[in-house]
Amino acid sequence: MIIFFLFLLRISQAQSYQKIHFDAILVDTHNDFLSKAVAAHVVFDTDLKGITHSDLNRMISGGVKVQVWSIFCDDHYGKGSAFQYANRELDSLFVIAARNPKTMKVVYNYKEILHAVRENKLACLSGVEGGHMIEDNLDYIDSFYRRGVRYMTLSWNNSTSWSTSAMDESRHAFIVTPYGLNDFGKQVVRKMNRLGMMIDVSHIGEKTFWDVMSTTTRPVIASHSSVYALCPVFRNLKDDQIRAIAKNGGVIQVNFYSGFLDSTYFNKFDAFVKRHPAEYDSLNAIKNSGVMAGVYLEKKYKDDYENMRAPFSLLFDHIDYIVKLVGVDYVGLGSDFDGIDSAPVGLDGVEDYPKITEELLKRGYSKKDVRKILGGNFLRVFKANEN
Repeated sequence: MIIFFLFLLRISQAQSYQKIHFDAILVDTHNDFLSKAVAAHVVFDTDLKGITHSDLNRMISGGVKVQVWSIFCDDHYGKGSAFQYANRELDSLFVIAARNPKTMKVVYNYKEILHAVRENKLACLSGVEGGHMIEDNLDYIDSFYRRGVRYMTLSWNNSTSWSTSAMDESRHAFIVTPYGLNDFGKQVVRKMNRLGMMIDVSHIGEKTFWDVMSTTTRPVIASHSSVYALCPVFRNLKDDQIRAIAKNGGVIQVNFYSGFLDSTYFNKFDAFVKRHPAEYDSLNAIKNSGVMAGVYLEKKYKDDYENMRAPFSLLFDHIDYIVKLVGVDYVGLGSDFDGIDSAPVGLDGVEDYPKITEELLKRGYSKKDVRKILGGNFLRVFKANEN
């Protein structure tokens, strides 16, 4: 009788977390599939399990209601090419959505997000990951905004002429600009504030961060960043930055990348590269991006990559840390799926999102708090940026 009772209890708990999960508005603020679609010619509305982290059916089965698609190109693109490449990725999004009108919808504001969710359609927004894509032209911000871009990461790993990146600031490699935002960079922030385009502080350097916080009049987001105190890499946020984002009314969307969650990851990765130096060097020599090189090596050396993945629990340690430091209103999810080559054990793709809700409930979060983390906090910031 006791065994039967425990069996019924487990079924009840499973149904409970699934109901909470699928009733919530789950927002992921950073998915790089569009870059993969352009570079690797994969088609979103086909079965891509085992090939990518994302496809349409798995996104629906995982309960994703709102996806902010990353518009990305790296530092091989600059003036005369970066803006064009970004628009090529935006074109891909519009083509995919037009091909799937019953299940996807490109949206432009808060009301349209809610309407798409009520229609059981995946609400699609976009964010430009790297200010180099405006090519030092403020008019390009207007163009992006008209096409549905609702955040811009001020710099990717490469600094722009007006904003230094976390990578460059951490290496003291100030090739194109001094520390932080210059006057043009502050113009960019003010223009984004006026338009209602969110400032994304992921990837930017500390000095740039503080310049942003003293300039912006709207809440900011960190679209895909984790906690420096738990994993001290240049891309993660320090405690004073987390506090400043909370004070600003913004939100930190935790990144799923093993290297930003697990402080031992890069030591393990370095050991892996030493075992396969020729292949890694040759991939970099042909200007294959670090992610694409990683994807190739992951497929060839699957067991090695599997052993390097962060434990599932570490994702929640980062969420817990932010909650304990500033409260539950300032944290969300920014997976970086299809822009990373290693996610925590158990998170193989977008279909695994229900596991996050299950674990949050196990850790004692209330239904209300789970809904905030899954998407409510981001939607609050999104609405606060609208005109």
